[in-house]
Amino acid sequence: MEVQNIVTTLVSCTFFMGLVAWISYQKTKGVAETRDGYFLAGRGLTGVFIAGSMILTNLSAEQLIGLNGSAYGYNMSSMAWEVTAAFATIIMALVFLPRYLSGAFSTLPEFLSNRFDDGVRRLTVVLFMVGYGLITIPSILYSGSIAVLQLFDVPSLLNVSYSTALVLTIVTVGVIGSLYAIFGGLKAVAVSDTINGVGLLIIGIAVPLFGFAALGDGSVGAGINQVLTTHTEKLNAIGAPTDPTPFGTIFTGMILANLFYWGTNQYVIQRTLGAENLAEGQKGVLFSGYFKLLIPFLMMLPGVIAFHLYGGGMQTIDLAFPHLVKNVLPVYMSGFFLAVLLGAVFSSFNSLLNSAATLFVLDIYKPYKKTEVSDEQLIKVAKIASLVIAVFSFVVSPLLQYAPEGLFQVIRVFTGFYNIPVIAVVLVGLFTKRVPGLAAKVAICFHVVAYGLLKFVFDVQINFIHIYAILFFIEVSIMLIIGYWRPLKDAWHYKPQNKVDMTPWVYALPVSFILFAGIILVYLLFSPIGLVGGLSPYFWPLVVLVVAVTALLCWWSTKGWREKYRQNLHWNEV
Repeated sequence: MEVQNIVTTLVSCTFFMGLVAWISYQKTKGVAETRDGYFLAGRGLTGVFIAGSMILTNLSAEQLIGLNGSAYGYNMSSMAWEVTAAFATIIMALVFLPRYLSGAFSTLPEFLSNRFDDGVRRLTVVLFMVGYGLITIPSILYSGSIAVLQLFDVPSLLNVSYSTALVLTIVTVGVIGSLYAIFGGLKAVAVSDTINGVGLLIIGIAVPLFGFAALGDGSVGAGINQVLTTHTEKLNAIGAPTDPTPFGTIFTGMILANLFYWGTNQYVIQRTLGAENLAEGQKGVLFSGYFKLLIPFLMMLPGVIAFHLYGGGMQTIDLAFPHLVKNVLPVYMSGFFLAVLLGAVFSSFNSLLNSAATLFVLDIYKPYKKTEVSDEQLIKVAKIASLVIAVFSFVVSPLLQYAPEGLFQVIRVFTGFYNIPVIAVVLVGLFTKRVPGLAAKVAICFHVVAYGLLKFVFDVQINFIHIYAILFFIEVSIMLIIGYWRPLKDAWHYKPQNKVDMTPWVYALPVSFILFAGIILVYLLFSPIGLVGGLSPYFWPLVVLVVAVTALLCWWSTKGWREKYRQNLHWNEV
């Protein structure tokens, strides 16, 4: 980059980031002064802010680079993690969220304490805190900083070594991200996420369009035609066993992993717990599901375009997206792109920081005190905890540069230690009344040991996603057997403690049916029936069938379902 272009990029980036910070400050003044205000945004988040925050929390530099790299090097099979997540948002909106909001829970471990006992609560807190502190938070900082280094050549810009530039970038990104989480609480995180989400949508549309234009020698249409008519195997989402994401895994462990992420992972669901009412919470969750359907178009097609432009000669597939952006994005948009990229990194980082502090304060510090603790003291401890966790992540993150090739694999493998036992325990807790806390503790301990043995000792040659499913069914069976052998003397009853209006969104069910149909249609499009090898004669009849069935279900769902659904929200109360 020339000096003039670098200055333009940095100035415009600073302007956009400053604008986001100013709007966030104006929207959150006085909110973060109480417990609910700091940790749950005063239970006043609307659907727009919930959706924006959930999406930006989920999407970061690792998705921008990793998904496009996967499409460049292989095909569209990795879109499974994103597209099928929409199904998990449906379950979250219709099943999990009503129970969480009705019980006025601030954290998932708080729900598990209510359902089982404090021992289960402590175990899950340990799983989350270790996972967040050692892997998730440092890796978010590291991957985001790597993206900035690759896109804007920071070492040359500052005339320092790569390692020094990496440390400086990590600390800069971390400090700015920490300000939102430490001083603004969840509301500041949610507002900034939503604004950055709009920016991400703009960039997500702009990069493919500029890429198509470059491929078509200035014509977007010509570029699109080339992608649709040559090397169409790149558009195939039906993954083979040798692809990054085999198609069969969608129906086994991936469903469970997505249910964990969107329905029980504290740093994702925390903004839904701060919804101003059930209807707004359901809107936010379902809207985020619709955005997930756009991911193949916004975050994988650029990788396919890069393959057509550069062939398969990249040193590493993760360079595909940065290289494309540097070549096709106009200089006048580079500052805006950098601001959006940093915003995505900030979002994941500050959301994790806020949630880790929430877990520490509400599930460790407050229960340990065993006396009434003022909101002021809780917030003070949360800020100190956030600061300590942030500084710790600044130390751990640069160490990941010594094993960069294994970073994403480390994240996936490590997450496997706690995602499946958590979702298993939550599901059994929700749908049974006499399974005791002992069963949950045994299942969690079994999973940690069994998963560690399968992955690191016996090195079982089974896709890790299938291992998720196998262990899930074993753990559910363990809990049910213990529940039969040593059931609770008194059946657990759900006791609503509503702090918000629990009237469901009138369009929740039809919107869910349309969303599910969208999943099917996206897979039809990126398959041998659709774009791979040209549209088959079965494509349009299948599309018409899916649309017709969905329309029929939507019509049926509007016939008095709302009152029946509302009556069933407290099915476990009696």
